[in-house]
Amino acid sequence: MRYLFVLIRTTSLVLAAFLLFGFSEPVKEKTPAETQWVGTWATAPQLVEKQNMPPAPGLTNNTLRQVVCVSVGGKKVRLHFSNDYSTSPVTIKSVQIAVSKGDSLIDEGTTQKLQFGGKDDYTMQPGTEVISDPISFDLKPRALVAITICLGETSQTVTGHPGSRTTSYIVEGNHSEKGADFSKAARTDHWYIVTGIDVEASKNATATVAILGDSITDGRGSGTNKQDRWPDVLAMNLQKDAKTKSIGVLNLGIGGNAVLRGGLGPYALSRYDRDILKQSGVKWVIIYEGVNDLGGTRDSTVAFQVAQGLIDAYTKMIADAHNQGLKIYGATITPFKRNGYYRTYRDAARNMINDWIRTSGKFDALIDFDKTVRDPKDPAKLLDEAQAGANDYLHLNEMGYRMMGGSIDLGLFK
Repeated sequence: MRYLFVLIRTTSLVLAAFLLFGFSEPVKEKTPAETQWVGTWATAPQLVEKQNMPPAPGLTNNTLRQVVCVSVGGKKVRLHFSNDYSTSPVTIKSVQIAVSKGDSLIDEGTTQKLQFGGKDDYTMQPGTEVISDPISFDLKPRALVAITICLGETSQTVTGHPGSRTTSYIVEGNHSEKGADFSKAARTDHWYIVTGIDVEASKNATATVAILGDSITDGRGSGTNKQDRWPDVLAMNLQKDAKTKSIGVLNLGIGGNAVLRGGLGPYALSRYDRDILKQSGVKWVIIYEGVNDLGGTRDSTVAFQVAQGLIDAYTKMIADAHNQGLKIYGATITPFKRNGYYRTYRDAARNMINDWIRTSGKFDALIDFDKTVRDPKDPAKLLDEAQAGANDYLHLNEMGYRMMGGSIDLGLFK
């Protein structure tokens, strides 16, 4: 006891308490172990169809500038690039990121160069992806970011995302220098090669929601360059609430995508692990897909078999998400009467699926898009004022997407 008394008299109170009780921890600064990478923007890669290939002059030995809208901000970023569906290597000579000023213009003062293992260039082999080295970059929430890629040799088959609803720019030759003029660039409303942006964030403060969907999630019917798909509306609403403004939103919709088989792009069950579960910092999942599976059924027997197949697929997705400690929310399939998909037996199968989503208790919560946008006078049909026009009655317009995104309870993410 005499030794302990001397020790207390000759050391700080904090150190003495630590020796006495053993389990007290001193206050410490945040370390890298307390941070994580969180997705702030992503898109689902697929094999680009012939009609959506890059226009002349093409990608090989040319410069591609693409604009994306992030969800949450950060001070350090890294980018994802993919050559998953190409049959030949793709060489990146250099990549720069900058704040977009609209159209093809950038804020030159914000330009930062990306590297790969300390080098400016990188060759992606067929079927591979790459993540850039982290860089310091002052990324604001909901910022428009321009990614400028100077390319070498590329593949005749291209990995990308056709449904960007955002304009990209291609100029001939190497135009990575400061002040490069993109005003006469070839324009195309598709993304190529780039698939994601992560921000470094506190593990306890920031996470993201990953959304699996088809063309309605991808934003068909939304405004080009307006960033007003329903996931964008959700991201904007999350930013308005102090309790949710640190939550990112990742749109992994693919136009024409199916859950079970067929459709455009890799079907949802096959891409679920990569596109959803392996996203950086994902904490919540939203599943809103299945209409394309129903739309091709030839009779009532097949339609109800597909409906049961979709329920089984959702059940597996739920289990996989729960095994990873994630919460997963089910969104009801919206109506499509007056669209070419419509048959009474297909609508009956849709209602069977929606009843299961609403009542089974398998999902952690319900997002009832069907109830939000259906016509109360004819529940098999979208509201006239919310549908995409030209008698589409499957996709939503900008107002419809505002309704969908605005209907989501932000409490699900608090």
